[in-house]
Amino acid sequence: MTITTFDPAGELIIVNVLVSNAQGKIADVRFALNTGSSATLVLPEVTDDLGYSARDGDAITVIRSPIGNERGYMMRVASFSALGFTIPDFRIHVHDLPEGYGIEGVLGLSFLKQFNYEVRSREGRILVERIAPAAV
Repeated sequence: MTITTFDPAGELIIVNVLVSNAQGKIADVRFALNTGSSATLVLPEVTDDLGYSARDGDAITVIRSPIGNERGYMMRVASFSALGFTIPDFRIHVHDLPEGYGIEGVLGLSFLKQFNYEVRSREGRILVERIAPAAV
């Protein structure tokens, strides 16, 4: 089990995430944990800095939110690390996000569903354990 801390007084649950490319370049970025988001999103600036581009995308996507429709794309990154766990060849959505929150992405269920986790908002802690893959 891993324990990740966050500021319980903050407006969002902010966690540090590491995203890397195949050459080993790493971006250390701030994501908002959002159990209401099915996708894990990252800003295009982050993937651009890692040397990825829209040409690396494998699907065009549109995300609907209260502020409107945001066009973007999906792609795989060499590795994605959050909450004490690393997933190689992880698929993310690359989209713009509203400004003003100081985040570079959203950690959604596409990552979280691989774990059992408990958010202790009052304590500012997230407890996470890996679960075994479902038997086929």
